[in-house]
Amino acid sequence: MSSMSIFFIFVIVIALLFIVINLILAPHNPYQEKYSAFECGFHSFSQSRSQFNITFFIYALVFLLLDLEILLLYPYAVSAYSNGPYGLIIVLIFTTIVTIGFVFELGKGALKIGSRQGSSMGKKNSTVIISLIGDSSSSNNVPKGRNI
Repeated sequence: MSSMSIFFIFVIVIALLFIVINLILAPHNPYQEKYSAFECGFHSFSQSRSQFNITFFIYALVFLLLDLEILLLYPYAVSAYSNGPYGLIIVLIFTTIVTIGFVFELGKGALKIGSRQGSSMGKKNSTVIISLIGDSSSSNNVPKGRNI
């Protein structure tokens, strides 16, 4: 048995030992306050989930793709002296395919995030429709069913 395999076995045994000691000796007294949601010192009083634009997911996927590309190029960079021209051609083909996909995505406008800041500034002729349900023939012009 090599010293590296002994080291891995030792680390696994120590980790399991610590988990068992924690389960045996740690106090376990759950109550309602421990199971409730806690946000920055305040109790949660509403739903914390909110809608956001799907382009954030697209950015995350592009980041993941390019991050994995760097991860896949790392072995070539480490062993570049022994790869030769064949390894260089394979890496260039891989990089070219990923770059073409990224340029295609840029060309389709998938990475554009629309700004809400100036969207209503340029539109001067926006229409607001207000409808009241009720009888307009009443003497005080208050729709039925509303108390003012």
